[in-house]
Amino acid sequence: MTRVHALLPLLVVFTACGGSDDSGLDSGSTTFNWPENTGEAVSNYASIVEATYSDSVSTASALDTALETLVATPSESNLTAARTAWLDARVPYLQTEVFRFYDGPIDNAEDGPEGLLNAWPLDENYIDYVVGDENAGVINGTDTIDAAALEGLNEVGGEKNIATGYHAIEFLLWGQDLSDTGPGERPYTDYVTDEGGTASNQDRRGTYLMVSGDLLVSHLTQVHDAWKADAAYRTDFEAAPNASFGKILTGMIVLSGFETGGERLQAALDSGDREDEHSCFSDNTKVDMVEDVQGVKNVWEGTYGSVSGTGIKEVVAAVDAELAASITAQIDTSLAAANALQDPFEQEIDPANAAGNARVQALIDSLRAQEGLLEDVFVLFELSIPHPE
Repeated sequence: MTRVHALLPLLVVFTACGGSDDSGLDSGSTTFNWPENTGEAVSNYASIVEATYSDSVSTASALDTALETLVATPSESNLTAARTAWLDARVPYLQTEVFRFYDGPIDNAEDGPEGLLNAWPLDENYIDYVVGDENAGVINGTDTIDAAALEGLNEVGGEKNIATGYHAIEFLLWGQDLSDTGPGERPYTDYVTDEGGTASNQDRRGTYLMVSGDLLVSHLTQVHDAWKADAAYRTDFEAAPNASFGKILTGMIVLSGFETGGERLQAALDSGDREDEHSCFSDNTKVDMVEDVQGVKNVWEGTYGSVSGTGIKEVVAAVDAELAASITAQIDTSLAAANALQDPFEQEIDPANAAGNARVQALIDSLRAQEGLLEDVFVLFELSIPHPE
């Protein structure tokens, strides 16, 4: 079977630019005989998307509550609880990342909030104090801190000027990671506003943290609402199963190779710099990798939590059972390689750690192989990329 390695860059370009419809893809060749279970798989995928975003909203809401408790009553135990809530909230959200890359509700050019939710890497001194500059950041300024202000500040002046989302909250909970063996160690006293407080502008820091938590919930709710059973986007998505199959596959391909294998792993391995790891303040990067791959597996198998139905695997198997079996095995290999990473990730990418580098490279290689097999499905189904208008 011919593999088209040039497919991924084209997908990235044309998904962003748009084509004859909002998918960036057409429904495939008119001569291709689509499997009868395509519509079932697309509808089941939509159910998985809705369920995963529902869990993302509920865990983000629990995090928001924990942040409010921390600010109202700063203590070591409340800081630990907020950190745990952040870690819990990451699990379902990371499994949603496979729903990106086709201009859907999460990342369409008009109002997709992905850049407000999970943008990284983050320049710490854009938000708060750092070693060597105790007056850095919005928190140590005088401008109003509210939802509109933080949304307006996100990525102003540079793509690393991140003001909102999971990683902004992560930094406010853990602080800079200055340790080779563990995460950041921001003290809870950074939120104490009376005697015993540390740093300065503790009240503004607390406001920033609570506003960030509220925004996280509202942005996730926006996306979840678009995938509810009677929502217009979901209705249209299920009504065009062939085109939607191409969108689903695009998300799987781009997350596997370009995003996780490339932007998050290869770039970090090449630099060996802890600043290039995805969740550098909390040292949660291994979980990021595992859950991204798990998200691809969910879509492929057609299962998530209580949702279980026809997966993309069954559609592919109806056309090429051998290819479907190869993809199943490759996804399992990628998941095993992600789980084989050791914490903290910054040590795995240390140029002096040959064994750690090898583990990261093994995951990269597996994800690239996974990407290639999924591209083979794209070609097999005669999906084509339209010329941009």
